[in-house]
Amino acid sequence: MSNFWEFNVWGCVVLAGALLGSMLLGHAIKRMTPGLRESLIPTSVIGGLILLIVSEIYRAVTGAELFDTELFGGNGLEALEIITYHCLALGFIASTFKSSSGKLSKQRSTEIFNTGVTTVSTYLMQGILGLVITMIAAYVVSGFFASAGILLPFGYGQGTGQAMNYGTIYETQFGFLGGKSFGLTIAALGFLSASLGGVIYLNVKRKRGTLKISSEKREKYTAEDIQKENEIPMQESIDKMTIQVGLVIFAYILAYGIMYVLGLLLPGMKSVIYGFNFLIGVLAATIVKGFISGFKKTKMMHHEYVNNFLMTRVSNFFFDVMVVAGIAAISLGLLENYWGIIIILAIAGMGSTFLYERLVAKKLFPEYCEEQFLMMYGMLTGTASTGTILLREIDGEFKTPAADNMVYQNFPAIVFGFPMMLLATMAPVKPLMTLLILIGFFAVMNVILFRSFIFKKKSK
Repeated sequence: MSNFWEFNVWGCVVLAGALLGSMLLGHAIKRMTPGLRESLIPTSVIGGLILLIVSEIYRAVTGAELFDTELFGGNGLEALEIITYHCLALGFIASTFKSSSGKLSKQRSTEIFNTGVTTVSTYLMQGILGLVITMIAAYVVSGFFASAGILLPFGYGQGTGQAMNYGTIYETQFGFLGGKSFGLTIAALGFLSASLGGVIYLNVKRKRGTLKISSEKREKYTAEDIQKENEIPMQESIDKMTIQVGLVIFAYILAYGIMYVLGLLLPGMKSVIYGFNFLIGVLAATIVKGFISGFKKTKMMHHEYVNNFLMTRVSNFFFDVMVVAGIAAISLGLLENYWGIIIILAIAGMGSTFLYERLVAKKLFPEYCEEQFLMMYGMLTGTASTGTILLREIDGEFKTPAADNMVYQNFPAIVFGFPMMLLATMAPVKPLMTLLILIGFFAVMNVILFRSFIFKKKSK
């Protein structure tokens, strides 16, 4: 039995304190530093960079990993990777539980569908560029992993969690030394691309007088948003927040059960199955939501238990922790020979995403082109929260449909994006074939996306 004063009892608490404390410190630094205060870099990214710098200084001085010391329980670096892995799924599950209100018009449904297709098309474009760059690099850098570029859409398009998931698969299954850190570094540079690129764009447009920066950027909530009619009270025999977290954890346990069964049925696909924890988590949350809806219809449940306001808080908490833990888990020493390639990938990802989102926004979303562009560029180089931050700069009260497009596009994006996730596991074995399939898939997605222009011209 452990004594309460031993490090193995306090290691997990110290690690949690380091993650959350670095975010508090990052927030303070951002508020007190003029250049940072005006920037759109998320506090979670600043917190992660603080931990990364401290850990690298410690490693340079001592030759040991800071997070693997007794203070953090002896295996803190592995714990950071586990936290990043789980927080990805937990954040998606909490988002899935949120209910939507109102029926969508035909035009709005089309715009949401187009947003989902744009998301997948951007993944494919990033994957094609990344794969081409690293396949060429493999001829120049001896022993370099030729398929590493496929991590670009996971780092930029999907964020820290998925970048680490696939980096781990490449490292453990295909021998890509430093695969986890490579993916996490790409994701960190994606956040910087979203934030810095967004700030530069906004400042240029503002100086030209072609873009009005919103004076109201804070979210406004009414009492109805926080406590709707027929919902359970905030505090009764159980706190409402406890119920939200309980539903999320229950759905994740259900997802684990599904993955466990699939792993038994398909043992050769186990790493891929568990790499899709966020997707199976969304499925599990949808099943739980279905049961709750059924209970309400049969009058077995008389009150609303899911609260959108609180679920948003839960989701954002998990995503913030995911980002700070993912950046802190980077081992820069493993990447010393790859920095040139990483920078090329980062620039290519930022430039191509910027140009493609501008084209799509101008062609398909002319009524709110700037809002749609900033939201999509921020989301597809960082995360949904980064897209929201950029959007709020010019649409503080979310008067345009851009924010709703980002929320509701997940279903078409998952449907069309699932094949690419499978292709990513084929890339290390057959990189050239994967590249050709990605190019074909990208062409098909763009025919679907620009169908109104293509088929209109044909009919004429």
